[in-house]
Amino acid sequence: MGITRANDTSAPDSADWQDYLELCKPKVVALMILTVVIGMCLATPGWVPLDILFFGNLGIALCAGSAAVINHVVDRRIDTVMARTMKRPVATGKVEPLNALIFALIIGVAGMTILLALVNSLTAWLTLASLLGYAVVYTLFLKRATPQNIVIGGIAGAAPPLLGWTSVTGEFHGNALLLVLIIFAWTPPHFWALAIHRKEEYAKADIPMLPVTHGEAYTKLHILLYTVVLLLVSLMPWMTGMSGMIYLMGATALGLRFLYWAVALLRESRPHAAIKTFRYSITYLMFLFVVLLADHYLYLG
Repeated sequence: MGITRANDTSAPDSADWQDYLELCKPKVVALMILTVVIGMCLATPGWVPLDILFFGNLGIALCAGSAAVINHVVDRRIDTVMARTMKRPVATGKVEPLNALIFALIIGVAGMTILLALVNSLTAWLTLASLLGYAVVYTLFLKRATPQNIVIGGIAGAAPPLLGWTSVTGEFHGNALLLVLIIFAWTPPHFWALAIHRKEEYAKADIPMLPVTHGEAYTKLHILLYTVVLLLVSLMPWMTGMSGMIYLMGATALGLRFLYWAVALLRESRPHAAIKTFRYSITYLMFLFVVLLADHYLYLG
């Protein structure tokens, strides 16, 4: 571990633990786990059992990391031509593709074993389906096949709160599916804002993202439309009685701010609006779920 990367960057011992951690996309997984934890909390009126809280999140995080590693391997050619990803460990040769796949298999099997043995089978199989949806269906096929890749593949990335819910209850519930719907509606404006910012790189990598195939104006309009849909969908937990006034006020304020950035992007009224919209979208999702959690424990009907 920690060996200096010298002349032969393809040697297996040229990579250290930080390279393998980077393969797991820890920041993405951390945001995902936040939604898992909140899904767990919303599934019960009290506190989540500590064993489910620990082992559920550990198993799901390991499986999510496995999917991220596979993404690195499949996209290694694309990554080399994009400034945002060209320094990734597999793209630079610090980690050999075979070693990365072995690592993905190990942590993926470990995650599934934990979920099957210590959580419940429904959560385990849903997590596996989500893993395959992202790593195989989206990364291998949809990403390269259609400009609607983010929309169609978004269901895999929207699963975490459902996984949290089923970890606690062992069953589906309509409220959990509402949380999935929120992330599903959030995904297109989130990724399309980044795609506008990185349009030339996606074009160079021959990835048919919406700004590349249909132009920026078309994409900005659709970001605005999806943001309106997201704002409406985000109010559904209050409409159905799942949450109270704390959530309503928070969701409205956060949604209107997202709408502000979508309009600014469409009208080109703010410099660097695309990347700022993308960054706000991350803040939006994080705080929306935090407000949902606060409302759950401080419910004001």
